[in-house]
Amino acid sequence: MAQSDLEVLLEMGFDRERAELAVKKTGGLQGALTWLEDNQDTPLENLLAAAATAGSGKAAAKDAVDGEMDDDEEGATAAAISALESNQQAKSLLCNECGKKFRSQATAEFHASKSGHTDFAESTEEVAPLTEAEKQARLEELREKLKQKRANQAILDKEEAKKNEKIRMKSTKETQDLKEELQRKEQIKEAAKKRAEKREDLEAKKRIRARIEADREERRRKAEEAKAAREGRVPSPGAQAAAASLAASVTASSSASSSTQARLRLQLPTGNVLKTFEADTTLFEVAQALEADDSFKASRFELTFPRKVFEGATDLSKTLRELGLVPSAVLRVQ
Repeated sequence: MAQSDLEVLLEMGFDRERAELAVKKTGGLQGALTWLEDNQDTPLENLLAAAATAGSGKAAAKDAVDGEMDDDEEGATAAAISALESNQQAKSLLCNECGKKFRSQATAEFHASKSGHTDFAESTEEVAPLTEAEKQARLEELREKLKQKRANQAILDKEEAKKNEKIRMKSTKETQDLKEELQRKEQIKEAAKKRAEKREDLEAKKRIRARIEADREERRRKAEEAKAAREGRVPSPGAQAAAASLAASVTASSSASSSTQARLRLQLPTGNVLKTFEADTTLFEVAQALEADDSFKASRFELTFPRKVFEGATDLSKTLRELGLVPSAVLRVQ
């Protein structure tokens, strides 16, 4: 069985009363040995008297602390009882950041959402209700704010409507310009088509007249040859040359009118370009082809021989056949 600290000290030869006092003072063997060594020359009576005095002081201090704690608890209890008896309850919310008071949590939350304040506390002070005059003044203020807000919104709506109208007008104008451009091109094509039909009719009539004239001249020539043969003479060279010239002109006219394509040598500032178009192609379409294929915007065409100048809407709307550029021609482009 393990020995206690007191038994160990007694076995070591220390006096029982001193050993008990040392263990009580220090609470352990090592501390007791140190205390006994430090107080070995002090009489036992003095040590006992000092221990008795220290014990009475501790008891008095404990009693004082206990009394103070009892007083604090009693004060807190009394304050709680007083608060309950006076019915002190939170009657408003106080914003600690700006000092405003609010009657309800909803108004406090609205204030927080508008101002960004977050520090609120409950208050026992009641927010006084508004008087009739204050209510009327408040209503007038709110009505004025609402009126001003509506006026500002009306101005914004009006400006937005103007912007939308400008956008609509611009879009309408662009659409109208595009329609007019398409109509102009269609009109040019339609006019060119009508002129081509009219020209073809005229050329057909011309060919018929030329053929009739050639047949008449051929019959006259044959009659002249027959008469000369009967009379035993040679036909005059002039009649033969006139007949040959008439036949050649009829052939050339027939060739030009029957050709369906036009071969053009276009002399640009950057060099010559060879292109083949349908005979019924307008000069405007030739200009468009040059702009698309060669990045050259043409506004004037000049025939080198015989010298002719083609420019303006009237000339550009005519076909290559109408301008005498079939079956081939050389044009200087500007």
